Amino acid sequence: MVGKKHTRSRRQLLAALGAAGITGIAGCSGGGDGGDGEAATGASDDGAAEGTATGSDGTDSVTAAWVYNSEVGDLGWSWAHNEGRKAVAAEYDWLETEYTEAVAPADSERVFEQYAQGDADIIFGCTFEYQDPMASVAEQYPDTYFEHNTGYLTMENMGRYMGRIYQPRYLAGQAAGTVTETDTLGYVAAFPIPEVIRGINAYALGAASVNDSATLKVRWTNSWFDPPTESEAASALLDENVDVMAQHQDSPAALRAASDAGVWATGYDAPMGDIAGENYLTSPIWHWEEFYGPTIESVRDGTWDSDAYWEGIDAGICSLDDWGPDVPQEAKDTVSESRSAILDGELDVWSGSAFEGESDEFLFQEMSSYVDAVEGEVPN
Repeated sequence: MVGKKHTRSRRQLLAALGAAGITGIAGCSGGGDGGDGEAATGASDDGAAEGTATGSDGTDSVTAAWVYNSEVGDLGWSWAHNEGRKAVAAEYDWLETEYTEAVAPADSERVFEQYAQGDADIIFGCTFEYQDPMASVAEQYPDTYFEHNTGYLTMENMGRYMGRIYQPRYLAGQAAGTVTETDTLGYVAAFPIPEVIRGINAYALGAASVNDSATLKVRWTNSWFDPPTESEAASALLDENVDVMAQHQDSPAALRAASDAGVWATGYDAPMGDIAGENYLTSPIWHWEEFYGPTIESVRDGTWDSDAYWEGIDAGICSLDDWGPDVPQEAKDTVSESRSAILDGELDVWSGSAFEGESDEFLFQEMSSYVDAVEGEVPN
């Protein structure tokens, strides 16, 4: 197991690599209930590229393990994380990776403990519901490093990480506000928690920035992965004259329903153009390898430290997918200008809204109401 020698914090390492973490934030969800917890563990993957020189305070090799709440073939949240795992496995020839998919939160503590008892140097838990089970195991295994995705707890050997996906959400909203003809946008959402509310608000603000007549209707599924319910929610929105659909779910069901109805479809987590075809607008997507790579390097060179990572499109952790084949040039140009403004620090997504000037802590864990362009109120 890797010995901890905090000669340099991981925050300093990430800053030097252009992807610094932040402190003092807290958070919410990112995945959902999986299967029965008995899914097969993925075969170990060895990287194929040359590794970097070993640090004097580090180790010759690293074994990293990932635990997912759904199957990696869902073309959603777990798929995106697993793509990040595969990317770092291919990058480093000194890295071995393992994963277990479709682990229900109630069964996650057992899986974390199995990896900690084995040869894992660092373990990544990829849904909010894993937070408490991971913290319990981390306390029992202080010589193993843990990283929890989307949560708010940190410990000496447990960090947390998330990305500012609200930035590409805003850009997708601008595209939606440009192409809509009914001025009515739809959004199929999982749970009414700050992470999801943050995305809804950013999308609505993006649409309103280019179309002050655009309004956003939201339907809640109260689940992360339930394709039939997601399809039903999308159908209900389509019945209300929605002509652009967005989603915060772990499957492409809402996007598929919109595309089948012949309206613009916006996905999430993964590129979904092949599913929606000519009705595809775009999708906010993840590039988790931008976090996993520097983090695993810090384990190898002995500089890992517990912190809270929350970076945006400038760090490469998230972006907007390629455009669909029929997206008008006006939408592309508008989004391109806004993306450049975000990167240059000239555009703040929350500027001019009720959330202008709010702290990262508030944005991450306390946002609980809609902006004006969203119809209705957030459910209790």
